[in-house]
Amino acid sequence: MPIVGTAAHGPAVAPRAVAIWLFCSAAMVFAMAVIGAITRLTESGLSMVEWRPLIGALPPLSEAEWQRVFQLYQATPEYQHKHYWMGIDDFKTIFFWEWLHRLWGRLIGVVYLVPLAWFWASGTLPTDLRPRLLGLLALGALQGLMGWYMVMSGLVDRPSVSHYRLALHLGLAFILFALLISTALAVLHPKPVRTAGRRSLVPAPTQSRLLGWLLAAAGLLGLTIVWGAFVAGMDAGLIYNTWPLMGNRWLAPEIGAVTPLWLDAVENHATVQFVHRWLAVLAGAGLLAAAAAVWRATTDACSRRLALALGTMTLVQIALGIATLLYSVPIVLAALHQAGAFALVGLLVGLHHRQSRLAP
Repeated sequence: MPIVGTAAHGPAVAPRAVAIWLFCSAAMVFAMAVIGAITRLTESGLSMVEWRPLIGALPPLSEAEWQRVFQLYQATPEYQHKHYWMGIDDFKTIFFWEWLHRLWGRLIGVVYLVPLAWFWASGTLPTDLRPRLLGLLALGALQGLMGWYMVMSGLVDRPSVSHYRLALHLGLAFILFALLISTALAVLHPKPVRTAGRRSLVPAPTQSRLLGWLLAAAGLLGLTIVWGAFVAGMDAGLIYNTWPLMGNRWLAPEIGAVTPLWLDAVENHATVQFVHRWLAVLAGAGLLAAAAAVWRATTDACSRRLALALGTMTLVQIALGIATLLYSVPIVLAALHQAGAFALVGLLVGLHHRQSRLAP
């Protein structure tokens, strides 16, 4: 089995075990995002008004405890303005999704922390890898704190969470997911040492151009994800459920109603949806162009497979986005749409890593 690490960089480690652990952690983050989407779409996120990191892992175990937590929820703006019709059985349904969301977050911590401690204690982690792994642990903890910070925004004087905090919470999940995958790939397939006689499969100028295409596409995708979070947090997908026009116009009449204009782009429901629509078109075009560029420029079979997967997933994601809008954000389609965004990020990371390894 190949080895990562040298005497200069710390003890050796079998890369496959570490990579599998990191890929499993990334898969759990992916599942967490899907559960989070369902939690948001079922309006379950504000059902748990207490933050109890240890005993909160257990759901209420008695009728008296159910009544207590229901009474806490009844004091929130969401219940008083939107869910005042709910009885205890309805409350138990939405409570389940938020409880599962938080429980899954705790499980991610366990799945990441226990193997990390074991690898560390056994002396099998290269020294130069340890800071990055600790950074991922800190980022995961920050993600959990951001989740609670987001929930807090909906417990005081508004019946929903801040769409800015939702975007931060979701954005951190994407960053954590991407870093877990890139770290796993770096451990499993480190960049080879360059030698004078080694030939690259792709000329240096072409390789730099391909990496630039991929980074530009990633930037557009990141912006689209941010505005998608704004759409979700503001329920802006529930208006103008037509495509490509907004009603019978290209521009909805409400666009520009909020001043200044930069605030209109993040506070106006119609404008937020409009920006997300066309950012998605630009990002889709960028992703397809990047995939096509890689396909044309290289004979590397792995790169071409990843490029084909990226192009195919881009088309699927665009179709999911349009269908989600046309059908007024059904839970299944919306959750699949969020999962599709994570799949695109994973494929981009994989393709960028592969192209970096082929660079001369």
